[in-house]
Amino acid sequence: MKLVYGLLFASMAATADVSVIVHPSNASTIDASTIEKIYTGKVKAFPDGSKVTPIRLAEGNPISEEFNSKALNKSSSQLKAYWSKLIFTGKGTPPDEVNSDAEMLKLVAANPDHIGFVSSSAVTGDVKVVHSF
Repeated sequence: MKLVYGLLFASMAATADVSVIVHPSNASTIDASTIEKIYTGKVKAFPDGSKVTPIRLAEGNPISEEFNSKALNKSSSQLKAYWSKLIFTGKGTPPDEVNSDAEMLKLVAANPDHIGFVSSSAVTGDVKVVHSF
């Protein structure tokens, strides 16, 4: 029985909460549907009309995998195929990537048009959380 509880706890710990972040001055209300549209290139502006530049954590990062699954309802391979098709047809380019939560926090805190995501435990007062998954 202890083994079952141990495995259950370990699997819960393996899934981290993901926070979608923007610059603190951003007053837009951003829901899960809008986040999905921004990260799939279907929306190019925040709800208030200002330009949006999505930034993502590099492929293979566990938080990136979690974001893909929870926010985009896609696996990494599905997302890669999606972007490959858009790139090939000239209809879009994927979001720029950064390698770490720290890099993401610094970039989003410095740029009002950026949106990104990090592990919820990494969030600082330099950014504003608009949604959590």
